[in-house]
Amino acid sequence: MSVVRKAIFAAIFLSSVAAAPISVNAETISGALAKAYQNNSQLNSARAGVRVTDESVAIAKSGWRPTIAGSASVDYTDTSSTNASTQLTTGAFGVQIQQSLFDGFQTKNNVAAAESRVRASNQSLRNTEQNILFNAASAYMDVIRDRQIATLTEQNLQFLTEQVRAARSRFEVGEGTRTDVAQADASRSAAVANVAAARAQALTSAATYRQIVGEDPGKLSGAAPLAKLLPRSLDGAIAMAAQQHPAILATQDLVDAASFVVKSSEGALLPQLSASAGVSRNYRNTQGAGSGANDGYSTSATIGATLSIPIYSGGRTSATIRQNKESLGQARIEVDVSRDSVRQAISSAWTQYSAAQETVVANRELVSAARLALNGVIEERNVGQRTTLDVLNAQADVISAQINLADAERTVVVASYAILSAIGELSVERLGLQVAKYEPKEHYNAVKDKWIGLRTPDGR
Repeated sequence: MSVVRKAIFAAIFLSSVAAAPISVNAETISGALAKAYQNNSQLNSARAGVRVTDESVAIAKSGWRPTIAGSASVDYTDTSSTNASTQLTTGAFGVQIQQSLFDGFQTKNNVAAAESRVRASNQSLRNTEQNILFNAASAYMDVIRDRQIATLTEQNLQFLTEQVRAARSRFEVGEGTRTDVAQADASRSAAVANVAAARAQALTSAATYRQIVGEDPGKLSGAAPLAKLLPRSLDGAIAMAAQQHPAILATQDLVDAASFVVKSSEGALLPQLSASAGVSRNYRNTQGAGSGANDGYSTSATIGATLSIPIYSGGRTSATIRQNKESLGQARIEVDVSRDSVRQAISSAWTQYSAAQETVVANRELVSAARLALNGVIEERNVGQRTTLDVLNAQADVISAQINLADAERTVVVASYAILSAIGELSVERLGLQVAKYEPKEHYNAVKDKWIGLRTPDGR
C-alpha cells in the first residue's frame, strides 16, 4: 500500500472517530441544559425580576390597610422686654391613625392589576427559561460541530502536506511537473488558513457555551433530535402554541392588568371616604413674668371622618383615563403580535427541521461517494490517467461534504429544540432534566400578604 493511500485511510479513520459520539466521561446535552438552568446569569436575573414584581401585590394591598404615624415636638421661647422677661417651654407627642373606607375601588383594581402583572412575569420567566435552554442546546451543538470541522480541516492539511511531498518526489524522478508541485503547495497553504479559521471558530463557540452554560465545555457526547417530543404536523404545532406558549399567555395577562388599571383610574372620579383617630399629650411650662395657670400636662383625643368629592382636577384625571385606555388597546394588539411571532417561529423551525433531515441523509451519501471517488482518482493519477489537480479537487469535494454533513447534523438537532421552544414545551419537565425546578410561587406566597418586615424570604 502506498504512503498516499495510507494517509487517506488514516484521514478517513480519524474523521469517523471525530464524528462518533464520545461516551466515556463526556457531558451530555441534558446535563449541559441542566447546568444552564441553574447557572445562567440572564435567567437568574429574570428570576430576580419576578421577585421584584411579586412585591407590587403587597404594595397595592397597602391601600386597604391603616397608616399609623407618631409625632413629637419641643419648643422654647424667650421673650424679653424693658421691665421683664418670660421663658416658655412647650412640648407635644402623639399617635394618629388613618384608615381609608372607600377609594372608588382603586385599591381593589390596583391589587387585581398587580396580580395580573405577577402572572405575566411568571409567563415571561417561562419564556426566558425556554430561550436559555434553546440557546444552551444550540451552543452545545455548535461546539460539537466546530470541533468536528476543526478536526476535519487538520486532517485535510495532513493529506495535502502528503500530496505536496508526493508531487515533489514525482517531479524529482521526472514523473511530474512544476505545475503539479505549485498546485499542491497552493492547496496546502489554503488548508493552513482554513485550519486557523476553524480553530478560532471552535474557540468562539466554546466561549459562547461558557457564557450560557456557566462552565467551559469538556468532552461532549453526540445528541439526537427530539423527534418523539414533537407534534405530528405543523398545524398541530401551531394550534398547541396558540393555547400554551408563555409569550402569548404573558401578553394576555398584561391585557388583564391594563384593564384593571383603567378601572382604577376611573375610580379617581368617585368620592373618597376616610377615617382618622389620634391621641396626643401636651406639656407647657412658663417661667418669669406672667401667669403660669395654664402650665402642666394635658391630653387630647380626636376621631373623625373625611369625605372628598372630586369636581375638577384640571383635566389630569381625564387625560390619565384616556391614556390608560390607549395602553389597554396597545396591550390587546401585542397579543396578536405575539401570536404572529410564535407562528413564524414554528413555521421556520419546522421547515429547517424537515430540510435538515433530508440534508443529513443526502450528505452522508455524498461523503461516502466522494471518498470512493477520491480513492479512484488517486489510483488513476498513479498510473498517469489523472493529474495532481484532479486529486486536489477530489479531496476538496470530500472535505466539503464532511463539513456540510457536520453542519446538517447540528441543524437537525437544533431545529428540533427550536420547534419544542416555539410551541412552549421546552421545559425542565418535558425534557426530563435532573435539576430542581425553580418555583416562583414560593416567593409570591411568602410576600403577598406581609404587613411588616424588612427581610426578604431568603433572609437578606
